[in-house]
Amino acid sequence: MGNEFEMSMMGELNFFMGLQIKQTPTGTMIHQQKYIKELLKNFNMECSKSIDSPIATAVKLDLDEEEKSVEQKLYRGMIGSLLYLTLSMPAIVFSVGLGYNFDLVGYVDADYAGFHVDRKITSGTTHFLGPFLVSWGTKKQNSVALFTAEAKYVAAASCCA
Repeated sequence: MGNEFEMSMMGELNFFMGLQIKQTPTGTMIHQQKYIKELLKNFNMECSKSIDSPIATAVKLDLDEEEKSVEQKLYRGMIGSLLYLTLSMPAIVFSVGLGYNFDLVGYVDADYAGFHVDRKITSGTTHFLGPFLVSWGTKKQNSVALFTAEAKYVAAASCCA
């Protein structure tokens, strides 16, 4: 890669975009402890009570009958920060989705026999959590489709998996 791109060694990677990275002989650990502490400080929640699970799965959220006024900019900042936090803590995706009513939606497309050497399907997928793109990718499938509809079905199954 050094021949194609201008690169320089800046030392071992320890912190990148809110992720703390620790490399050991047994593996690499990624966490966001520093990011979480900054969030708590920014939203004046440093003295909040900690719990093991963000929300019980049986909780049903509904309309606040008292209609308490919420500062929308602050609320959106909290939700956006929590969504970014889910990068390394998927356990809170469920409760954030309940609080902001997000749906996880996947889109897929495939080409029929697009790779001319072996006629295998090439598919592309995207996944959105509400309006936010959370993953995308392309893949050459392991099967050969006989029809365009079959290629799309194989791609959709891959997207759902």
